[in-house]
Amino acid sequence: MPRPQPRAWQRMLSGRRLDLLDPTPMDIEIEDIAHGLAFVARWNGQTRGDYAYSVAEHSLLVERIFALRRPSAEPRWRLAALLHDAPEYVIGDMISPVKAAVGPSYGELDDRLMRAIHIRFGLPAEVPKPVKQQIKAADRVSAWLEATRIAGFSEAEATRFFGRPDEGLIAACTIRLRPPVEVRADYTARHAELMAAL
Repeated sequence: MPRPQPRAWQRMLSGRRLDLLDPTPMDIEIEDIAHGLAFVARWNGQTRGDYAYSVAEHSLLVERIFALRRPSAEPRWRLAALLHDAPEYVIGDMISPVKAAVGPSYGELDDRLMRAIHIRFGLPAEVPKPVKQQIKAADRVSAWLEATRIAGFSEAEATRFFGRPDEGLIAACTIRLRPPVEVRADYTARHAELMAAL
């Protein structure tokens, strides 16, 4: 008798069953993403403060940095910036050295989830390369700010890993540590604003 296939789906709080290996846009809800990301800690939780710095808070900051660097960016690309780490609501956040050690399988899983998320919210499955590079640049600015302000890195060390951001961006951005319920609400609200602007 053949062995049964291992379960590849996760039940979400919305009631959806999300197949992690073959995700479909119909099984993705923003409330599930916002909730999951608000409870996933960046930097493996190794940050100063009374609350973990969540992936949801990081995503809000990346979208803000993206908009500061590209003020004429279309709302859909700002939405892509907000959602840039959305797959982590079900696969978690891993620091870059661990991702490299895991190998390409993590990236493939992340890519499948990202395509389904993009389609669900009216974005192209693949974001154009120039936009993706701009989002990645905003992500690096956020990483530098987080590293120096809450993760214990010196500015020199953070600059070696992430590059030093423009002084204007450094001055314009703050790191916020808040309860997950507040971050979840702000993430959901920002998503709704950007969807309404499409």
